[in-house]
Order: sequence, then structure tokens, then C-alpha cells
Amino acid sequence: MTAAATAGENGEFLIVTGMSGAGRTTAANALEDLGWYVVDNLPPQILAPLLDLTDMGGANLPKVAAVVDVRGRSLLDDFPGVASALRSRGSSVKVLFLDASDDVLVRRFESVRRPHPLQADGTLLDGIRTERSRLAPVREAADLLIDTSQLNIHQLATQVSDMFSDEDAARHRLTILSFGFKYGLPTDVDLVADMRFLPNPFWNDELRGLTGQDEQVRDYVLSREGAAEFLDAYAAALQPVLAGYQRENKSHSTVAIGCTGGKHRSVAMAEELARRLSGTPGVALNVKHRDLGRE
Repeated sequence: MTAAATAGENGEFLIVTGMSGAGRTTAANALEDLGWYVVDNLPPQILAPLLDLTDMGGANLPKVAAVVDVRGRSLLDDFPGVASALRSRGSSVKVLFLDASDDVLVRRFESVRRPHPLQADGTLLDGIRTERSRLAPVREAADLLIDTSQLNIHQLATQVSDMFSDEDAARHRLTILSFGFKYGLPTDVDLVADMRFLPNPFWNDELRGLTGQDEQVRDYVLSREGAAEFLDAYAAALQPVLAGYQRENKSHSTVAIGCTGGKHRSVAMAEELARRLSGTPGVALNVKHRDLGRE
């Protein structure tokens, strides 16, 4: 069971709050990547109507997160009472509080050269201490606490993903894309592999009119010298890459597999590579053939 427990038919409702500079935006983005509907800068008094909409939305709004912060000024004073009232309704309402030490928050504000929202005519530290005092009851009422003092944005996003993703949900989506070099390199890809080291079935009269999705072509390509060795080595090389992408919270990547026309070798090798990578923990696979329908 994850930290965000399932709430039956009402879904999940998460309130994200905490110190300015502690990572609320990063946490909100991570939740969006997990499929949550995120509402930012919401006054606490609007939480109850939002929860009503969530309940009415049913399956259309199964997971909703509301970001509440000090920009609400005096409105935040009502937060503990609002949170308690929401919990009393029997809905799955949880509060996530993000915190960090004063010295870390000062460095973060200085690095972006922005004043603290409660700084006024004082120093950064004055603003941070004022906010910490005002948020003390909110922190006390929180269900979940993350101290981000020692976390970078990628580590924080990963921690949020670990806390709120479904146990079996994929954390990275890998697209394996076949293509033909004669039609140009695909854009927006992370890795490219060239299958033109293998004999081209195009020069075989019996295979020319078929594609890499046909058994005859697939068997021909995979049986050529070097094909199995490449697949073994490339699949093994991608395993630490995919694991690293997940640690760095990179949610999507594309591996392009090319041959001359994108019809035979690249198609067969892309599908076999996908087969070998299936079952990789945390990875959902998608195979696309960009140039398969071209003449």
C-alpha cells in the first residue's frame, strides 16, 4: 500500500503545502506526471468545494492534489480547521508538508534572486522565520512530511513518485522507434542504433515485398551474423540507462533503431529488442515503426 491510500469510490485528495522554497512546485509536477489532477495556489476555503467536485467527478477525477501555500496570506490561518473538517467527511484526504532548514532555504532564494513572499522590508531570514511560525500548526496537522534539505529536484521528484505511485505503475515509458535513414533521422530521440551492418533483405527477391513484422524476414534478420550479439549487448547496456532514468525522474525516452528504408532490418530488430526489454522493472514499452508504410 502506498502513502496515498485508496479511498474507495471517492478517490484520493492530497493537499500539498509547506515552506516556500522547499519544493512544492517540484512535488506538484511529479504528481502530474503520475496522472494526478493538480490545482495550484488554492485558498484553503476552496478546498471543500474542490473536494465536492472530486467526489462528483468519480472515476474522471480519481486523484486530485491541491497546492496551498503562504501566498494565501491570512487565508492560511484557517487551514487546520479546514483540513480537519475535510477529514471528518470520510474522504481520503491527506496533507503533505514540505520543509527544509533555514540555511538551505536562504541559499535557494539567493540562487534565484527572488525575495521571500513574507520578507517585506526585512531580510530573507526574517521572511522564512515568519513563514515558519505561521505554518507551525499546518505542519503539525500534516500526515506526511518530506525534509528536502539534502534533496535536489530530481531526488525530491523520485521520492514523491515512490510515495504516491501505484505499486505496479511504470515510472518510465520507453518508445522503441524503427526508421529509415534515407528519410532522415528522427527528431527528439535519446539514443540511435544503426542496423545497416546486417545484410539487407531488400536484395532477396522473396523477402523484398515483406516487412520486418513478417516471420520470414524476422527469421532472416535475426539469424544474420552479429544480430544476436548486438541485441544481447544493447539490451544489457540499456538496463542501467533505464534504471538511471528512473532515479533521475526522466519519465520518457526514445530509442531509435534505423536501417536504410525502415522496412526490414530496423523493424525486426526493434521488435526483438522490445521483447528482450519487456519486464524491465518500472518500464512500460511502446514500439513504433515510423517508415513502415512508405514505398
